[in-house]
Amino acid sequence: MDPTALGDAELIKRASTGNRQALSSLFDRYATAVTRYAWALAPSRMDVEEIVQDTFVTLWKKSGEMTLPNDSLLPWLLVVCRNHALNQRRKLALAAADALPDDLVAPDASEARETLRFVRETIDALSPDDRAICELCLIEGLSYKEAAERLGMTVGAVTKRVSRTRSRLRKAVTNDEH
Repeated sequence: MDPTALGDAELIKRASTGNRQALSSLFDRYATAVTRYAWALAPSRMDVEEIVQDTFVTLWKKSGEMTLPNDSLLPWLLVVCRNHALNQRRKLALAAADALPDDLVAPDASEARETLRFVRETIDALSPDDRAICELCLIEGLSYKEAAERLGMTVGAVTKRVSRTRSRLRKAVTNDEH
């Protein structure tokens, strides 16, 4: 019998017994749809090919345990494809984090507390107006115009003060002054 005439459930059953023609038929039937979906999830051709391959390898490995709620395998394949894409994204993120130079990796808790102490001291040493601008613009996220209106200043004055405060805070974080 021609495997292309069989339903997905029957092809999965045959694939689970090692029937390569059944697995090949499933691949031919759904590879295009899975590839299109993988393109929406992955940035490069190599990544897409890997995701599609992993999806069909998973189908091959799981075919003996599968039961389809209806006769279409496509929803299951798309979920597996998405999961492989998410796993690949996590691996890439971990690899990128491992490749960061040591000075860009997050400091340990004691270093972070020490840096935060320098930042707090720098903020405490600001004039009352600069401290207010720091809170409004850098912490609360108000625009310079909104902060200027609230404090009765010009936008230019707020801009200069924010720039000066950011420079001081940057020095505190990088320990240039300490």
